[in-house]
Amino acid sequence: MGAVTDRRQSIVTLDLEGVLVPEIWIAVAERTGIDALRRTTRDEPDYDVLMRGRLDLLAEHGLTMSTIADVIGGLAPLDGAKAFLDALRARTQVLLLSDTFEQFGRPLMRHLGFPTLICHRLVVTDDRIVGYTLRMPDQKRCAVQALHGLNYRVVAAGDSYNDTAMLAEADAGFLFHAPATIVEQFPEFPAVNEYDELLELITAQLS
Repeated sequence: MGAVTDRRQSIVTLDLEGVLVPEIWIAVAERTGIDALRRTTRDEPDYDVLMRGRLDLLAEHGLTMSTIADVIGGLAPLDGAKAFLDALRARTQVLLLSDTFEQFGRPLMRHLGFPTLICHRLVVTDDRIVGYTLRMPDQKRCAVQALHGLNYRVVAAGDSYNDTAMLAEADAGFLFHAPATIVEQFPEFPAVNEYDELLELITAQLS
């Protein structure tokens, strides 16, 4: 893709887990030994099915919010993520659009320089995660639509099934760190695995 001549201002939307930070549920699975929690949006396209399965597992094993928070407290951004995000934010505005939850994402924002994170919210009662509240259905695609309504040109990047609607709605969309199955299913999105490659692709699309 060559440089653009679009007169609109540009804005970038990025997924969080798998793109800038480790997959939180996989980290929880590794800490607790509950292998079924390793399933993520890279594996299951239906987010409600995925989350209901997770909630059932948490209840079955008596896993508390405090335990998960302790796991998250030990996580750091992926190697090179902070430098990539800093370089990108020096060029344009960036929004993180994630299907994670406020309680999960907020501690990680400190490591990334407190970028704006738009996500969902868990329902926690007596230290137990008993449900979740979506900010809105299909929030990533709807966010890009809203940005278009504000006359922005949107460039997006993500790694999972739940990112593909965002990528398709954006003016330019890229897969980053995506598994081969997703790369093969969505050949319309250029796929890269290194931050400098992604920065180059995004920068070429900025107006």
